[in-house]
Amino acid sequence: MPRVAGVDDAGRGCVIGPLAVAGVLVDEEGLRCLCELGVRDSKALSPAKRAELAAGIKRVALAWKVVLVPPREIDRAVACGGLNKLEAKVIAAIIDELCPEVAYVDASDVLALRFASTVCSFMARGRQVRVIAEHKADAKYPVVSAASILAKVARDEAIKAIKEEVGVDFGSGYPTDPRTLAFLRECLAENPLSPPEFVRCSWRTVRELLSSLRTQPLDRWRGE
Repeated sequence: MPRVAGVDDAGRGCVIGPLAVAGVLVDEEGLRCLCELGVRDSKALSPAKRAELAAGIKRVALAWKVVLVPPREIDRAVACGGLNKLEAKVIAAIIDELCPEVAYVDASDVLALRFASTVCSFMARGRQVRVIAEHKADAKYPVVSAASILAKVARDEAIKAIKEEVGVDFGSGYPTDPRTLAFLRECLAENPLSPPEFVRCSWRTVRELLSSLRTQPLDRWRGE
């Protein structure tokens, strides 16, 4: 069996914190061990179980890699219309470092084949790797499930660090979370001209909040 890598992300839709992208490299024995560990899609696991499995994954993998993409880098990519391109570039760098013969990737693009092609375009010249990108690959391939778990644990740790820094439990960090929205309103209101580095300013939720906050003084003046 060839050396196989799985790559997945976590926190792509999050409005607070980094995007985590992880890769896991295994051989036949490692793949068997992943199955024995009970590795499956990270979204179906509790945080405690993900942390437990992450330790096991790191033990049985030939190699693994986690990259955290900061919010400002995400914002720059969104401004250029290239979040998928940015993620493909990060995935390509991970694959180059792990050196698998086959890489299974959870596709971020609506067109999975196009995403695989984009990843390949960023890989080192002459690299002979078969890249297979599929939607919901984390639910199909244990090695991608393993990458999903490492990415999710890394993102959870990053969110925990931000909460400790600000001293507020703002929930999940996703724009659909009421606690996250309440925290965003509060922290953006403090200085709407200079949002915190951990906030993704390119997200519509943040843009709308900032627009509202920045026009409030003028609105109040007009109402006098």
